[in-house]
Amino acid sequence: MFRLSHMMRVLVPSAGAVPSAPPSRGSGPVVIWNLIRRCNLACRHCYSLSADTDFKGELSFDEVAGVMADLQDFGVRALILSGGEPLLRPDLFEIAALAKAQGFFVGLSSNGTLIDAAMARRIAEARFDYVGISLDGIGATHDAFRRREGAFDASLAGLRLLGEAGIKAGLRFTMTEANAAHLPAMLDLTRREQAGKFYFSHLNYAGRGNRNRGEDAFAATTRQAMDLLFEAALADVRDGNPRDWVTGNNDADGVYFLLWAARRFPERLPTLARRLRAWGGNASGVNVANIDNLGHVHPDTMWWTHSLGNVRDRPFSEIWRDRSDPLMAGLNQRPRPVTGRCGGCRHLAICNGNTRTRAFQTSGDLWAEDPGCYLTDAEIATLPTVSQDAPCLSAP
Repeated sequence: MFRLSHMMRVLVPSAGAVPSAPPSRGSGPVVIWNLIRRCNLACRHCYSLSADTDFKGELSFDEVAGVMADLQDFGVRALILSGGEPLLRPDLFEIAALAKAQGFFVGLSSNGTLIDAAMARRIAEARFDYVGISLDGIGATHDAFRRREGAFDASLAGLRLLGEAGIKAGLRFTMTEANAAHLPAMLDLTRREQAGKFYFSHLNYAGRGNRNRGEDAFAATTRQAMDLLFEAALADVRDGNPRDWVTGNNDADGVYFLLWAARRFPERLPTLARRLRAWGGNASGVNVANIDNLGHVHPDTMWWTHSLGNVRDRPFSEIWRDRSDPLMAGLNQRPRPVTGRCGGCRHLAICNGNTRTRAFQTSGDLWAEDPGCYLTDAEIATLPTVSQDAPCLSAP
């Protein structure tokens, strides 16, 4: 995940406190936990292939509690409770209460359609730290992606109710060629509804997202979208608005931001380059983990086809430390053993080889170049400089 607002404050330090460097990689990962696979929608890009039916074998409350204790001992500090639609799990609020009592940051990932006034009150009482709601465009476009008429209105109503209940809530938008034209309107909606965060997700090739990868946004479309996001984040930072602008599933965003900053803020370039290298790009298998509804552990939510082990058989802490799996061994290698354009990229220390899911789905090779990289050959071959006399940005 690329925290655009944090990096933008590096460029405009006069607008507020410059964020500290990212935490060390020795701390526990953020765990995205798919507590339930059932969902009331059937979205076109769903990575978990969820459906409106009960799935057998899901972890019980007692099993969840046992895993949570191990996560806390292992140094995990943030849990994102997801699904399917997690609000369909009957004991969700008991799980959330346990997590809060143990001191976790607890996020909720929802489609928003089930959030009425009563549900918003329950979410507020549970003291969720953040709720993310997915919208794939305005009106009928969102409904078509979600395959449910009226889904947009229901999700937007849920967002508003959360705001009224005092919960920090934000929007997630996964862009494809089919909905890219809606991005400006989505940015306007984010501002108008005073959402606390906007998460821009590139399409990743997992689940239905893999089936529909032919709809992935073209490079030119992606670059235009990133330019819009950069300007939106810059405006908020200059205005002192604390809203978070975040991107995910394409770590080339950090490099593209560096190139953008070289034109707009050349005097801040060395500082930004150091901060981007400290961020380190793709964190799958390192600072990001996933536990699915059956207890399988994955390097991230897009790797449901690859299980590292099951928490019913071994503690998460033991599974996560195990480097006998070739995927985990490679993900934890610096630099990663990537090939092709990724292997020859001058910005590998920033991007870290991008997402391995797209590379594997398109080539069968875990370490092939990521076809989702939208940088040109010239951009990956050179480093931006302030002047000929400026220090090399690749220096430590």
